[in-house]
Amino acid sequence: MSGMDINALLLTVKLAALTSIILIGISVPLAWWLAHWRSPAKSIVLAILALPLVLPPTVLGFYLLISFAPDTWLGQSWLALSGRQLAFSFEGILLGSVIYSLPFAVQPLHNAFEQLNPRFVEVAKTLGLNRTQQFMQVILPITRGSFFTAAGLSFAHTLGEFGVVLMIGGNIPGETQVVSIALFDHVEAMAYEQAHALALVMLLFSLCLLTVLYRFNSSRISLWK
Repeated sequence: MSGMDINALLLTVKLAALTSIILIGISVPLAWWLAHWRSPAKSIVLAILALPLVLPPTVLGFYLLISFAPDTWLGQSWLALSGRQLAFSFEGILLGSVIYSLPFAVQPLHNAFEQLNPRFVEVAKTLGLNRTQQFMQVILPITRGSFFTAAGLSFAHTLGEFGVVLMIGGNIPGETQVVSIALFDHVEAMAYEQAHALALVMLLFSLCLLTVLYRFNSSRISLWK
């Protein structure tokens, strides 16, 4: 495996890890709010959040690329703050990954919060716990499995990104060239041995990640039975 391939692997893991961390921070309050929001518009909001599940990645990537252009308010704001353009940068593919993987983090948390028995929170209130204590001491232990699911699915989904990253970031080694793009380059160049090595590493890594995730969730279900 070449040094460029190793750099692509490291960049992919970095992208997936940062995306998962950011998504947990965003998804927890968003999922909690959605679980307790009662409005006819809720189905529309849930549908918008779930769009990345059904939209072709290139469609989402195309509109994000337009939004990140230097002549848009978002592109201009980022350029003024950082001195770098948002499109064709690591920050750009990170923001795109957060949007693309958002439903994989929100949905497990939303389902867990919706199924949470409100009596647990009511009892916590009678014991004098404030909201932070209620969340940390009551809600989090009960719904902890959904947090691991949300983080694990977000991480795994980001590992396999191709269309969104290619549209937003192009193919810049060390900056935006993730494993899926490096693999595509090897196949285009008919370097099948290098392509096989990259594909096998990602296959084994993804399989191990999902196995650990399913094993953890099975253990949690057994404990609560």
